Amino acid sequence: MRQALADGESTLESFGYSDEDAFATGLTCGGVIDILVTPVLADSPARAVFAAACAAAAQGAAAALVRVAEGPPELLGRALLVHPDGKYEGGLGGHFNLDRAAVGEAHALLDAGRTGTVAIGEGGARCGQPLTLLVESSVPPPRMIVFGAIDFASALVRVGKLLGHHVTVCDARAVFATRRRFPEADEVVVDWPHRYLQSTRLGSRTVLCVLTHDAKFDVPLLELALRLPVAYIGAMGSRRTHLERDERLRQVGVTERELARLRSPIGLDLGARTPEETALSIAAEIVAVRCGGSGASLRGAHTPIHHDGPRRSELTIGEVA
Repeated sequence: MRQALADGESTLESFGYSDEDAFATGLTCGGVIDILVTPVLADSPARAVFAAACAAAAQGAAAALVRVAEGPPELLGRALLVHPDGKYEGGLGGHFNLDRAAVGEAHALLDAGRTGTVAIGEGGARCGQPLTLLVESSVPPPRMIVFGAIDFASALVRVGKLLGHHVTVCDARAVFATRRRFPEADEVVVDWPHRYLQSTRLGSRTVLCVLTHDAKFDVPLLELALRLPVAYIGAMGSRRTHLERDERLRQVGVTERELARLRSPIGLDLGARTPEETALSIAAEIVAVRCGGSGASLRGAHTPIHHDGPRRSELTIGEVA
């Protein structure tokens, strides 16, 4: 870092330990980490970009900072800041195609709330001298909206918070939707579910869990929800309830393609019975959908243990990539 400050040049350094060295120092295993050091000098053209990135993070606004980690020396240290609407600040060296390609890649990672590296060509194409871009996403917590202030909702609120969601409970029945019953929720709203869904802020990482199990609430809510660009929509009920609900939704004009987005009966098959077990089942399905997992047991499987998430072609209908 001192050298980077002294010469004003960005540098990519690797640090790591072998398994043997790590064990000797009390770690469980070895590994390697790459660290990108980018000096932000007073006269640096990227200074304003970094200042804007820090301001966005402090305000809780979504943004993605893009830096050239590997590539031609004249591009190292360049940066741009991408906003959710696709607008950006700064640049990677005066190449419009390069900036446009970087914004596209960063927007996809920002939309998923992920940080990572991407490789593109120097001119923004997939060929030519390769560049490695580091994309750092700063995003507010994803929303989980639980419709139906029932006992199962209380357990789901706790699991949702554990997974890092901003959790809202909504129910039209004021006697059930109370802060006393849901102390761990970020918000408790007394309103008709479909009316609240029309008025609230949503995003492509928002998950909707419909636990009301009542057609007068479920049908108008799902009719709206299935046409929104959210990450997950699940509805509680027996298989018989599911079939009856699907038919009611068809009668109000919901298409088969839209119905295919509905996870119902909600959750993975864990044999769950208690509210806590059911909440775990729902949360497991949400994670599987988000990360592109199959939900099958890892024992005997040959699939990866960790996934990078669904490919862009596999995103649910209406998601923006």
